[in-house]
Amino acid sequence: MSKEFIELKNKTIFITGVAGFIGSNLAERLLKEIEGIKMDNSILNYEIKYSKIKNIYIQIKDGRVIVKAPKRVNKKEIEKIIQQKSEWIQKSIEKENKKQEKEPRYTKEEFKNIVEKNANELIKETGLVPNKITIKQIKYAWGSCTSKKNITINLELIKYSQQAIRYVILHELCHIKHMNHSKEFWNLVEKYMPEYKKIKKEFK
Repeated sequence: MSKEFIELKNKTIFITGVAGFIGSNLAERLLKEIEGIKMDNSILNYEIKYSKIKNIYIQIKDGRVIVKAPKRVNKKEIEKIIQQKSEWIQKSIEKENKKQEKEPRYTKEEFKNIVEKNANELIKETGLVPNKITIKQIKYAWGSCTSKKNITINLELIKYSQQAIRYVILHELCHIKHMNHSKEFWNLVEKYMPEYKKIKKEFK
């Protein structure tokens, strides 16, 4: 018996039973292994965590979909929201998979030196001085800056170019002056890195 192979790259497919164990695993494997594939109106396997909150939140963690919901919300309402957000969920999983596939470009010591060097240069150039800069793993951001001027740089940047690392450091330094993403904030970023929009594309 001859086998027929179907090219699925850049195709949209529909899988029934995707809320179950077999269907969800098949969907997740296809999303991970086949470039450009899309699931049409599918519901990925997800975990519901009920708590004392007012709104529903969807979180992507290690390729899993976690729904945090108020205790009053039933499963049908959650399924409806999952369907509405299915495209965003798929893109988020694809983005996370791509991030995990990247290999580190530097040792941890080299990365630390790159961060320190660029931070010192940018602090001198901008006059924006943080209280401290910490390097650690962050799940949902490349960096952060608190109101106390404490900056955190994501260790995941070890997989990206020095230009991208420098951009994230500058981005967080600019938050010392503007704790938002207003026009003034982006103007300040552009002042010290006119090509920042081009560099940001590395994260897509």
